[in-house]
Amino acid sequence: MRRREFIAGLGAAAWPLGAKAQQSDQVRRIGVLISLAESDAEAQARLAALAQGLREFGWTEGRNYRFEFRGIAGGGMDRIRAAVAQLVASSPDVVHATNTLIVQELQRQTRTVPIVFASISDPVDTGVVASLAHPGGNATGFQNVEPQFAGKYLQLLKEVAPGLNRVLVMVNAGNDANQSILRVIEALAPTFGVQVSSAAVRDAAEIESAIEAIARQPNAGLIIPAGIPINDRRKLIFALAARYKLPAFYLFRFFVVDGGLMSYGPDILDIYRRSAAYVDRILKGEKPGDLPVQVPVKYELGACPSIRKSPSPAE
Repeated sequence: MRRREFIAGLGAAAWPLGAKAQQSDQVRRIGVLISLAESDAEAQARLAALAQGLREFGWTEGRNYRFEFRGIAGGGMDRIRAAVAQLVASSPDVVHATNTLIVQELQRQTRTVPIVFASISDPVDTGVVASLAHPGGNATGFQNVEPQFAGKYLQLLKEVAPGLNRVLVMVNAGNDANQSILRVIEALAPTFGVQVSSAAVRDAAEIESAIEAIARQPNAGLIIPAGIPINDRRKLIFALAARYKLPAFYLFRFFVVDGGLMSYGPDILDIYRRSAAYVDRILKGEKPGDLPVQVPVKYELGACPSIRKSPSPAE
């Protein structure tokens, strides 16, 4: 009798563990960190693009996976550290992340949770991966802008404002990838007859101060890389550029959709859709360090209506 009671008790104790393991296999947890507010229309579009890509591999949200979505807007590094720590503590199966600062902080806090990045300009020089072909470590993903491409920004800005001879490159403070872009622009500026200055900004007050300073110079313009805090302060930048009549170039089309002058860069939503393939492969057992970093395949020109008829770089 006691033997039967023991076996019955063992079965009752083991069942919840087995059920939990089965549920874990069926519903995988994908952490998502993005350098925008969660309510931002661009953030929602990117999450939808990732979900669309996952559906192509048989993943259905709520059935065999769920998102742990956290937007990071404002607050600087303290906010990034807190958001990363909270997500890492929840032990996701894989983290999908955007922005160099976010991915670097993820790697400081974990070397075991797999990371797929979808928007980094220079993953090698910023130390995120060992090489594009063989990333090593716990991160791989999709590069967005190659720093060597930054000469196009000057070219396009000069096409819109031929008299331009001064450019402020406003970078996100602490973002190593932005510095790579800045160095290329500085090296190529003499070719275009342009003097380049830069400002590393952390908040709205520093953004406003930097733009007001360059606006006091004649024939000036702006080049604005993406990132924290620029992404979530973009409408402030549009308003200041309009007030001071400064031609401004942005790296991604979503800036133009929200009111910016012009952009030329990779299709970010396409990158998010494509990155789902790496999330799928990692969830099925492959290691991120074995998956080569990929580059954009689709680029798009964004322009406000007044300059939409301008020739594209390919013409």
